[in-house]
Amino acid sequence: MRDILSDIEGWRGEGRPIAVATVVETWGSAPRPAGGKMALTADGRIAGSVSGGCVENAVVEAGKKTLSSGTPQLLHYGVSDDTAWSVGLACGGSLDVFVERLDPALFEPVGAALRAQKPVAIATIIRGPEGDLGRKLAVFEDGTVAGAIDDAVLAEARAALASGASRRIPSEDREIFVDVLRPSPRLVIVGGVHIAVALVTLAKTLGFRTILVDPRETFGNAKRFPHADEIVNDWPDAALQRLAPDSSTAVAVLTHDPKLDDPALLAALPSRAFYVGALGSKRTQEKRRARLVETGVAPDVLARLHGPIGLPLGGRSPEEIAVAILAEIVATRNGAL
Repeated sequence: MRDILSDIEGWRGEGRPIAVATVVETWGSAPRPAGGKMALTADGRIAGSVSGGCVENAVVEAGKKTLSSGTPQLLHYGVSDDTAWSVGLACGGSLDVFVERLDPALFEPVGAALRAQKPVAIATIIRGPEGDLGRKLAVFEDGTVAGAIDDAVLAEARAALASGASRRIPSEDREIFVDVLRPSPRLVIVGGVHIAVALVTLAKTLGFRTILVDPRETFGNAKRFPHADEIVNDWPDAALQRLAPDSSTAVAVLTHDPKLDDPALLAALPSRAFYVGALGSKRTQEKRRARLVETGVAPDVLARLHGPIGLPLGGRSPEEIAVAILAEIVATRNGAL
C-alpha cells in the first residue's frame, strides 16, 4: 500500500472511485508476494502491481467490473488454468488476488498510519457469505481499531500485527486475509565516507528511509548527502540510542575508525536491528571482534555482526561496494541468508 499511497490520495482528491487488488497468496514463481497491491480507476489509471506484469491486464478488467458492480472478487491465476496463457502467467506459479472498491472511511486512518511510519494490520473477509465479503477492520500500533467484524478476526489481526507477517486464514464458512503493512525499512549509515554517498542513493531506490550519522559535519552534511532523509551530527552511540533500531532497521558502520565504529557497534548489536554490518578487511574484523569481546559483548550478540560487510561480489569502487552491502541487507531482510 505504501508504494501506491500518493497515487490513491491524488485520485481521491479528484473524486475518482478506486479499486484495489491485493495478492493474498502465491505458489511457485509468482513474482509478487502476498500483500502486493495495485490500484486502478475506471478510466484506466494504474498504480502498483500484483504480478510484475503477468496478469495485470486481467486484473484491471476485473477491477473495472468491481467498480461498476460494487462486488468484490477473489481471483485465481495459475499455469494449470485454461486462462493461464491468455493472462500471461505461463512462466510457472499461481496467485490469488482479491479485488475490491477502496473503503474511504478505513483508508483515512490507514493512510495516516503509513505516513507516520507506523505499522497497521488490515483484516478482510475474502471468501464468505455475500453480505460479509469485503468487510474489514484495521488494528493500529497503539491498540486502536477501525472497522469491525468480530472478536475472532480482531484477535487474528492483533496476532499478525505482533508477528509482522501477513497471513491467510481459512475456515469452513469463510476466509480472512490479514495484511500487515510495515513501516518503510530504515538504513542507518554510520560514517559519511564515499561509499556512504553511493549507498544512500541506492537504498533510496529500494524504498529505504536513509539516516546518515557522523559527528563530523565536514563528512555529514546535506550538500554531501542530498538524498539522505536525515543527517545526525552526533556520536554514533548517542545517535543510535535515540534512533532506537527496530526490526525494520539495518545498520551499516563504514567509518573504518575504531573511535566511531566501536561505539556504534556496541549500540547496534544488542538492538532489534535485523542487520548490523561493518566495513573492514578480515584482519580488521579480527581486531574489532577482539575489542568488542573485551568490552563484554556476548558471543551470540557478536555473531550478529556481518563483517567484512557485504556479499563477496569482488567490487572495488565505492558504487560496487555499496551494491554488495545493499545486496546483503536485502538478502538478510528476506531471509535468504
